[in-house]
Amino acid sequence: MTDILEKLAKSKFRNSFHLKEKDLIYIKEKGLDTIKEHAKDFIAKRLAPAYPKNDGHQTPMKRHPVFIAQHATATCCRSCLFKWHFIPKNKELTQREQEYIVNIIMKWIIQEMSNFR
Repeated sequence: MTDILEKLAKSKFRNSFHLKEKDLIYIKEKGLDTIKEHAKDFIAKRLAPAYPKNDGHQTPMKRHPVFIAQHATATCCRSCLFKWHFIPKNKELTQREQEYIVNIIMKWIIQEMSNFR
């Protein structure tokens, strides 16, 4: 998982996403467990279906730390999942694939938190 984050960090586009102070405050107020639950919910509803609604446009670029993390980790749409993580399109995500995605998102968020200090 660290390998993929290192590869993503070399992408000018992916590396342009960072948490802002308001995101860090939100994470501290809610706690990492709640943020992880939000990530699970977003992935299950917006990414897991075989044909997600508005695929390619279903993840906002702001408004929640998980959304920012999704763009930074290329877990924002099925095309990015295929390109960067080799997870096939047009099939429902397995529970294991969803857990993998959530874990990458959370690892990125924790890295961002440690880099902000």
